[in-house]
Parts: sequence; C-alpha cells; structure tokens
Amino acid sequence: MILFPAIDIKNNKCVRLTQGDYDKETIYSSSPADMAMQWKNKGAAYLHIVDLDGAKTGTAANYDVIHQIANEAAIPIQIGGGIRSIEMAGKYIQAGVSRVIIGTAAINDIDFLKEAVSSYGEKIAVSIDARNGYVATNGWTQTSDVTAVDLVKELETLGVQTIIYTDILKDGMLEGPNFAELQTINKATSVNVIASGGVTTVNDIKKLKEQQLYGAIIGKALYDGTLSFEAAMEGEANAG
Repeated sequence: MILFPAIDIKNNKCVRLTQGDYDKETIYSSSPADMAMQWKNKGAAYLHIVDLDGAKTGTAANYDVIHQIANEAAIPIQIGGGIRSIEMAGKYIQAGVSRVIIGTAAINDIDFLKEAVSSYGEKIAVSIDARNGYVATNGWTQTSDVTAVDLVKELETLGVQTIIYTDILKDGMLEGPNFAELQTINKATSVNVIASGGVTTVNDIKKLKEQQLYGAIIGKALYDGTLSFEAAMEGEANAG
C-alpha cells in the first residue's frame, strides 16, 4: 500500500484546512517545495498535492511551485485542485506530474473526463468526496443523490483506474477513516482506491492495508505530530 503525505498549497504556502473550510487554515510551511523534500527524505515514495486556490478558482494558481516540486522531488506526485480542462491536465503532465486528479469536473463534465482518460489513461485519477455514502460536489457544499459506489462503478466503465475517496465527515478530524465505506467500494470495483480523510494512527494504516487498499493519504496527523511518517511506514510494512 502506498502512503501519500499530503501537501495542500494555498497562497504558495503549505497549509491544512479543517473540513475544507478556507477560513480555518493552519500554515505549516512557507515553502511547499521544502516540505516535499522533507517527506521524500523521510522515505515517501509518492506525494499527494492539492492546489487549494485552484480548487476555488479553476485556475492553476500555484503551478510554478508544483512544477518546481515535480522537477526537484524526483519521486512521483499526484496533483488535484481546479483541473477542469484537458489543457490544464496536459500542462501538469508535461510539467512532470505523474497523476492528475479530477474532482467535481468528473461529475459535472463527463465529456471532459472521457477525453482526459482517452488522452492520458492511467495518469488520470478521480477524486470522490462523499457524505454518508453520497457524492458531494462544489467544494463539499452540495450533496447529490448519487452513491459513491455507483459512481465508482460508472467511472470504471469509462476507463478510470484510480480514485481518491474522501469521507468529508472524517477529513481533518483525526477520528479514523470510514473503513466500512472504503471496504464496500474496494470490493465493488477493480479500480485502485486511495483512502483520504481521517487517517490518524498506525492501526488505521494497518487496517487499510488489510482491506487491500491501493493507498492512503495522510495529512493533518503528520503535520500536528499525531503520527510520524516513519511510524506510518513501519506500520504499513508490518501489516498482514
């Protein structure tokens, strides 16, 4: 199972938001590039980066620093946040990004998603944010009548190979992931499932690996010291 340290970028700084609230941010570093190297040096094999400004504006707001990380980190990175056109997806991939994550646009603009998958294949991932098992869109402000499981099955038929599943009610709360929902989705599809939201303890990581998840994103727990990346990697390595 791949462990992805999360780097959320806002105004060219590494921050964390509480449950996606832009008014509840904590700044952890003035240099996301330095933070990327820190996680690499601790043994990270892959980084998860979110352009929070891009998610809000639909532009590649922090492109320069993301390009810098892609060039300097020398490990794969996946990037999400405001990627709503084939041009922007291509721009990131040309910059050296290994995987581009499409969020709300994957639901609102199915033609864009089809074109992205047709053009870039496994380099395209889809982020699914859910509340009580139902897909949420538009910065978590709207909950649809589509279940996450049904959406994943549909994405699989379109050729999507990787999804990032975030349980909104767990994100940033340090209360553990929604194991039941993750297991349901993972069993319902052959798509690679990356867990996001609430990953807090070594036991969380062991349980996700036992559920045969493809990956787990760790954010707030790393930054506030609840969990060290070294302990997380050791837990993953020792899980059954």
